[in-house]
Amino acid sequence: MPELSEYKGNKLICLNPGTKYPFSFGLGKAKMILEHFEAIKKFVESNGESCGEENQSSDNSTGSGEPF
Repeated sequence: MPELSEYKGNKLICLNPGTKYPFSFGLGKAKMILEHFEAIKKFVESNGESCGEENQSSDNSTGSGEPF
C-alpha cells in the first residue's frame, strides 16, 4: 500500500514502502507521470522498445528543457 511522507517540507509518495529499494517521488514528478501516462504504458507494453509514435527522439530537443 503506498504511503505519504515528507522530505525537506515537500510531500512524497512511496509506492512500495518497506521493500529493499523503495520507490518515492514528489508532486512534480507525479504530475509528469500523469501527463505522460500513455507513453509510459506503451513503453512497458513494448518491453522498452517504444513509447509510441510521437516523440521517438531521445535528445529532448522538443521537450520542456527539464531533465525529469
